Amino acid sequence: MDSSENLLSHLVELRQRLMRILIAVGIAFLALLPWSGELYALLARPLLAALPAGGQMIATEVTTPFFVPMKVTLLAALLLALPYVLHQVWAFVAPGLYAHEKRLVGPLVVASTVLFFCGMAFAYFLVFPVVFRFVTGIAPQGVAVMTDIGKYLDFVLTLFVAFGVTFEVPIAVILLARMGVVNVATLRESRPYVIVGAFVIGAILTPPDVISQIMLALPLWLLYEAGVLVAAALERRTAQPEAAED
Repeated sequence: MDSSENLLSHLVELRQRLMRILIAVGIAFLALLPWSGELYALLARPLLAALPAGGQMIATEVTTPFFVPMKVTLLAALLLALPYVLHQVWAFVAPGLYAHEKRLVGPLVVASTVLFFCGMAFAYFLVFPVVFRFVTGIAPQGVAVMTDIGKYLDFVLTLFVAFGVTFEVPIAVILLARMGVVNVATLRESRPYVIVGAFVIGAILTPPDVISQIMLALPLWLLYEAGVLVAAALERRTAQPEAAED
């Protein structure tokens, strides 16, 4: 009976926190709604800057000019409300964690959020200009490059997710090391496979040009190395008290 009551209480709490998250995202969406056109213009700026003089984007479906800016606004609202969303997730799972796990999860949640935003910024400010200049530069003579706004949104979202997840690699490496799944020596020995895998992932997740593939694979490898360095430092820090006790 107690277990069923505990399950019911957890479900009620989960429902409440999900409702709070939806309300927070809804409020952020309504606050950003008057600037939906400006938000899409900001998102489209890297491509528009790379198009030749007189180049523009097009809408091939009747409802696209309305729904695409709405989608961009919703995504911006999710990003704006992300700290509150993570706070609700943390508040839900924290009671079931040990004290040392609570000390570890808090900084990792903050770090993973910052790294994801850094990955998106890296894609927007560095990758997009290079990729779009390359694409527009190789267009055959007499071909006008005009991208559908819906297809453009799908493209940039794919790259945002790819680079955002890529920048989470140090967190994954640190967690694997701290949980004892692998040790630092194994991580260092796996370096050649990581380098090859980084370029394979770059080839799968990015457009079919060498530049964007390298711009994803190289940070993936470097971030892996950063995660190994941090994991090694944490391993030494943990080993010192144990050696003192012995």
